[in-house]
Amino acid sequence: MGRFLYSTFFQKITSWMPGLGSLLRYKREYFTFDLKAGLSVAAVSLPVSIAYAELTGVGAIAGLYSTILPLIVYALFGSSRQLIVGPDTATCAVVAAVVFPLAANDPVLRWQLVIILTIMIGIWCIIAGKLHLGALADLLSQPILIGLLNGISITIMVDQLAKTLGFGYDYSYLIERIVYFPFKIPQIHIATALVSFFTLLILVGLKRLRPQYPGPLLAVIVMTIFSWLFNFDHFNIRIIGNVSSDFIPAESWLDFDKGLMRDLVVPSLNIAIICFVSMMITVRSFASKNNYETNADVEFKALGIANIAAGLSQGFVVSGTSSRTAVNDANGGKTQLVSIIAAILIGFVVMFLLSPLQYIPTCVLGVILIYSSISLINFQTIIRFFKFDRDAFYLSLTTLVSVLVIGIIPGMALAVLLGLFLFLRRVFRPKDQLLGVDASGRIHSLGQDVKPLSNTMIYRFNSPLTYFNIAYFKRRIISYIDEADEPINYVIVDAIACFTYKDVSVLSGIDELVRSLKVRNIILILSGRRKTLKNWFKQMNIKLDDEHIEFAYDLYFAVKLVQSREHMDNKDDGELI
Repeated sequence: MGRFLYSTFFQKITSWMPGLGSLLRYKREYFTFDLKAGLSVAAVSLPVSIAYAELTGVGAIAGLYSTILPLIVYALFGSSRQLIVGPDTATCAVVAAVVFPLAANDPVLRWQLVIILTIMIGIWCIIAGKLHLGALADLLSQPILIGLLNGISITIMVDQLAKTLGFGYDYSYLIERIVYFPFKIPQIHIATALVSFFTLLILVGLKRLRPQYPGPLLAVIVMTIFSWLFNFDHFNIRIIGNVSSDFIPAESWLDFDKGLMRDLVVPSLNIAIICFVSMMITVRSFASKNNYETNADVEFKALGIANIAAGLSQGFVVSGTSSRTAVNDANGGKTQLVSIIAAILIGFVVMFLLSPLQYIPTCVLGVILIYSSISLINFQTIIRFFKFDRDAFYLSLTTLVSVLVIGIIPGMALAVLLGLFLFLRRVFRPKDQLLGVDASGRIHSLGQDVKPLSNTMIYRFNSPLTYFNIAYFKRRIISYIDEADEPINYVIVDAIACFTYKDVSVLSGIDELVRSLKVRNIILILSGRRKTLKNWFKQMNIKLDDEHIEFAYDLYFAVKLVQSREHMDNKDDGELI
């Protein structure tokens, strides 16, 4: 009995916390791989977390806070064995675009807004996971995501370029910054530009000569040592300055304007979707590579809990990070113990090694952000869309241009809206086709070897029928009949493809179609879902003209039915003669 209760309890815990279940079944032979991967992940996470804090507009310590607890939480609640969560380029840029206009140059208010936004995102993700909305992973189509990432990457590169060259922009919009950049060249700070140049040399050199080394970490260490030795601050090379591990004073929350939270509701929902979609792309790709399954709803909840943990620890938004996940996988990480090891190491830095961080030059962080953003740029896929899918190409290009011209948040909203309109257009006016029978009796689309049946039209409507496309469905059938080369006696409709749910508008539309066909002396045959369709018409109390509509089990049964009737009609005509 005790063993049964333990087994039941264990199943319930592991269903809610898959990562914990995996750790409880841990194999000792994995530890060497996980330790190596954990060290590598921590080495990469440290500098980029500080850089993302700069990008988000909060203190460097917030970047480290955003890395520790979320890593541990995801290790317990996530279903992926390789995924590393943390701040990432795209979401930090979007968060900055939301928060900066609301904060009015108040650093404490900016940090407060970032924390609240992060917790809101976590709440949305948990609700979505509870409602089994993991299918939202497919909401942002690949064309939208490719265009969005390209636009965000270019925006970050232009924004950080000023930091790496030691000047400031006079304009907040990207286009103006690009146009007026030549006028800023005389303001370039030579010393800052040289530090940025040598940082880039270190990153590129290590990438080519020693790709297994943590380039960002080594670049930060080298340039921080130089900053300490040569007193970069004396040469007006901006450094991070004092890094405090203190939290926001509790009394400052008493003065927080609660009305600002209303302005975060919609952006938090948008960012939650972006975080989840980009995270699931990484989760699925590494799960497929390592041959195991993941659960999208579980990932939604794990992402939500990780973001709430980040917010409560005064960090900012986290998502699945493809670069750090790739580092984990390349170093042989087997389980989520990698995340726990990395979190412990970063926590050690926060507790004992904060003082050296004050000498990090901010231009070095700008170079790291630009270097990271370059990996997100992917124009080749957009060009491939142009060759194979023009709709995808225009959608991706529109997303890219929108982000660059009108900003990240409105550009992203416009892209999702355009994607929705494109989907609705395909549902409103889907592709349809006429079918025929080949020499072996199989049903296919009409072609050279597939001929239509005599006096019969076989029709397929490639979308679910609903109230906004039933009229189009009827028009298409009537137009095909009117354009036919020979008289049509039977119209066979593939009901499997288009009758997916009960809609009174659709069923009433079929009744109207039957009456239109009756005038032309044509019989409608709905093939497939025979019993279901009959029940739907009965439940809706729609009385059909039984002489001009019939229900068949499938297309082949309907074809045989028509052929047998045609044969009988021909036989009767022969007897009359």
